[in-house]
Amino acid sequence: MHCVIIGFGLHDLPGKIIYEYADIKGEPTAVPASNINPYLVDAPNVVLPRRSKPMGDVPQIGIGNKPIDDGNYLFSTEERDAFIALEPASAKWFRRWLGADEFLNGYERWCLWLGDTPPAALRAMPEAMKRVQAVKKFRSASKSPPTQKLAATPTRFHVENMPTTPYLVLPEVSSERRQFVPFGFEQPSTFCSNLVKMAADATLFHFGILSSTMHNAWVRAVCGRLESRYRYSAAIVYNNFPWPFTAAEAEEKTPVATQMQKAQAAIEAAAQAVLDARAAHPGSSLADLYDPLTMPANLRKAHQKLDAAVDKAYQLAGGRKTYASDAERVAFLFTLYQRHTSLLASAPAAKTPRRPRKAAAA
Repeated sequence: MHCVIIGFGLHDLPGKIIYEYADIKGEPTAVPASNINPYLVDAPNVVLPRRSKPMGDVPQIGIGNKPIDDGNYLFSTEERDAFIALEPASAKWFRRWLGADEFLNGYERWCLWLGDTPPAALRAMPEAMKRVQAVKKFRSASKSPPTQKLAATPTRFHVENMPTTPYLVLPEVSSERRQFVPFGFEQPSTFCSNLVKMAADATLFHFGILSSTMHNAWVRAVCGRLESRYRYSAAIVYNNFPWPFTAAEAEEKTPVATQMQKAQAAIEAAAQAVLDARAAHPGSSLADLYDPLTMPANLRKAHQKLDAAVDKAYQLAGGRKTYASDAERVAFLFTLYQRHTSLLASAPAAKTPRRPRKAAAA
């Protein structure tokens, strides 16, 4: 059970206080606040809307694949090997399958992807055909009309998100014990489930910003929760996140853009160093690497350097050189958010169509 104690009043009080806990089991620190917003930080009164697109010229994120197959196309390694023993020709159609659990804990899971299989090759695999028939039967028996409609194409998924280039994976659920939500790049040969988010056009710059303490402070402040774990969303967390600048802004020929280019290069170098630090521990999963008790020193140091590079980039947007707490970071990000949203062009109000006049009675 989780409990948050908040004091309300009918009148504004000048002496507002936020009690912060460095350790939830320890004593709180009283921090004076000029305003306490809905996210319990000293920042402007902002309620984040659900946005369909991110603010600024950054990659959009979406969910992975959603088969609606009753498990017929998903296999453990043992199940895949047994299936290939029965149907040797099926080996080329298996793809590595990642959900949040597989991505974070390094578990192996596989998907039999038959959506691109030529009809003749598919008919030559009787065991695979049994799976296709089972999916068709399962979808046809559904009470949902859209799922029933999918029965006509049993080798296809309900949602298909299969990038042709390396892409960034963002687990939808992550432990609240971690200082950083682990993100990472995957190859097109790996398919992701709808339990992760994907950014097809993400670069080291985007990975670096998202892997920083600045972004993780934002996540902790505004994300939803599954039990006490962080639940990362596109509409609230990612699409409302205020970036220091975008790659397009850094390409402009201005003195500020030159500083942005240097900041971007520093972030990209630090982001690659984080990936290199992870790669130095090939036998460890992301859950192992980001457990606060087992996080390797080289990875922690790489993240510290990444934080320094990201914080310096945010100085170009009015940020501080250093921050004493997550609350200070979030307060700054809300101020930056307000600045960004004030620059967004407001859409013109839709005109109400006029009703046609009734013909006058003769």
